[in-house]
Amino acid sequence: MKKIFLFVLVLAVTTLNAQKKQITSEDVWRDYTFIPAMFGGFNSMNDGISYTEVEENGDLAKYELSTGKQTAILVKASELVPEGKTSPIKIEDYSFSDDESKLVIKNEYSPIYRRSGTATNYVFDFKTRKLKELSAKGKQMFATVAPVGNKVAFVRDNNLFVKDLDNAGETQITTDGENNKIKNGWADWVYEEEFSKAEAFFWNADGSKIAFIRYDESKVKEFEMALYKGLYPEQYKFKYPKAGEDNSVLSVHIYDLASKKTVTVDVGKETNIYIPRITWTNDANTLSVQRMNRLQNKLELLFADAKTGSTKVVLTEEAKTYIDISDDLTFLKGNKGFIWSSEKDGFNHLYQYDFSGKLVNQITKGKWDMMEFKGFDESTNMLYYISTEVSATDRDLYAVSLDGKKKTKLSTQKGYTGADFSKSFKYYVSSYSNANTPPVFELHSADGKLIKVLEDNKALRDKLAGYEVTKKEFFTFKTSEGVELNGWMMKPANFDASKKYPVFMFGYGGPGSNECNNSWEILDFPWHNVICSNGYIVVCVDNRGTMGRGREFKHSTYLQLGKLECIDQIEAAKYLGTQSYVDKGRIGFMGWSYGGYLSSLLITKGADYFKANIAVAPVTNWRYYDNIYTERFMRTPQENASGYDDNSPVNFVKSIKGKYLLIHGTADDNVHFQNSMEMNAALVKNNIPFEFMAYPNKNHGISGGMTRLHLFNKMLEFIKRNL
Repeated sequence: MKKIFLFVLVLAVTTLNAQKKQITSEDVWRDYTFIPAMFGGFNSMNDGISYTEVEENGDLAKYELSTGKQTAILVKASELVPEGKTSPIKIEDYSFSDDESKLVIKNEYSPIYRRSGTATNYVFDFKTRKLKELSAKGKQMFATVAPVGNKVAFVRDNNLFVKDLDNAGETQITTDGENNKIKNGWADWVYEEEFSKAEAFFWNADGSKIAFIRYDESKVKEFEMALYKGLYPEQYKFKYPKAGEDNSVLSVHIYDLASKKTVTVDVGKETNIYIPRITWTNDANTLSVQRMNRLQNKLELLFADAKTGSTKVVLTEEAKTYIDISDDLTFLKGNKGFIWSSEKDGFNHLYQYDFSGKLVNQITKGKWDMMEFKGFDESTNMLYYISTEVSATDRDLYAVSLDGKKKTKLSTQKGYTGADFSKSFKYYVSSYSNANTPPVFELHSADGKLIKVLEDNKALRDKLAGYEVTKKEFFTFKTSEGVELNGWMMKPANFDASKKYPVFMFGYGGPGSNECNNSWEILDFPWHNVICSNGYIVVCVDNRGTMGRGREFKHSTYLQLGKLECIDQIEAAKYLGTQSYVDKGRIGFMGWSYGGYLSSLLITKGADYFKANIAVAPVTNWRYYDNIYTERFMRTPQENASGYDDNSPVNFVKSIKGKYLLIHGTADDNVHFQNSMEMNAALVKNNIPFEFMAYPNKNHGISGGMTRLHLFNKMLEFIKRNL
């Protein structure tokens, strides 16, 4: 009787599994079937208890955070008719002035690079209820309302302007802006990409002055790429400083609106430097300037007198390797000092300094990294941050007082917790997920108390229940050098431990990155399920050089990018090969960008362990990549030639034994198509068979239309045929 019952139960489970659908490439890359719902619209207002959201009918509405109830319509769609026009515009993007008296609406946005673009901007005045076009003389960049006063600053044609909303007057602050030569208030390409900041002008606290950076690109070499449009391709040229080459020469200036005079800030006589950040202090006449040397191992914080431009160094930090730039610098009210983050004790932590630059105390401590500084509440003297205290694969939210006491863990579940605080720090919206659970958005009070669930993604969880989905399992192993590495694994849904499976490895591996995260991967998770459904085990391992495990682990790859990363991924392949359910002769690797570089290196230096590798948009020689990123980890080719050459896959193609698929977008402004062309040439020269796919006019993301579907189907077909 028991045997009959067990047979019926097994049959029922088998039938249930058979009824489930398999995830397809089309589900992931065409229909985006598994995109989770997000809590979009958390634009906190100054009262700290409200947020705004654009309604489906085009209205801009105000909501109460604690209840989610709509409390007001701030702007009706019918009011969005610019003066002199008859038709309303739509709110594509928007921002408030600091005092919330104005609304800047961004329309017709045209991206330029990753963080920059032009737009037609409009300003809605809540007092007059009128909507005005900011300027009819051409699109603008970074339109920003003054904190005090009725003025808006913006960049157009590489020059900085101020628009007076009262009299419609437009003042041109700079006049020497010129394409591929001089940029005012807008960072050059390499700054925008590698220092993560495109806007390079800022209002002071009382709206009386604007500080901006001028980039002289005259000596920076141009990079040229073809755009295949029309009968004759267009040639697009832009300034791109490769490793060891000249950078822009920078200067910092302060424009006074009253006197209409510009003061030049003294940043020293050395021009071969970086100015990654300028930030006004709470004192309207004191500008902070972060000055960094070319090697990026010395960072100085300068305070500049806005009236004279004179400066003094208040803080200096030096390292044997490199120093990362962040936006953690936070000034306390009343010139009481500032908060600063640093890895100087071996882990990334927060520190308090007085206004003269004297250390007051180390706020956070421990053998873990502070990953995100979420802000400081002056009213309670509490700071909020996210760290890896639990593990490098998790992220947790904490609160701590300015003196480093009263530390409280606010997150409650194992996985990834993010947080966005209201302006008053009374509330925060948390986003929680783990590797097998889509994100859940909740509203909490500052002490961590749950107020309400905003979005639980039940609809997505229910949808996934109808598909054959495999779970992500985490593991650790030690290499032959005794280095413990984190990894995750996804097995086919019908996994049978008595069988041997091919392994598809996936990775990025670059400095300060992570792929082994206990969080929901929006597109990678369903895509890797597609791979699993075709009979493969999917594995990811974070090699040395990745983040969350302290300075020593992250900086271990200094001066030798690719060496330790390659060793660790080969060790991972060896480890997997010892597992009884793995076919060690059928292990492959796929990576994009730095991951593509690593994949190319593994099919050469790791030829005995990898059967089929895919490299998408790879660096193939660090001499071809930009100088800020490359020199941060490698110094210049002139100083470290062997570091560049010893781990560039273009130099080791003779070692390839397995199958190799090379993919690149021809309009990649980041990792240039040149990298794949050089790899292509080296492979042909040595008569090494390989497969190649180029996507015309596509940038580093290789997307748009059916491009992603085509790309991932191409990779799937290659995997099935060769692995």
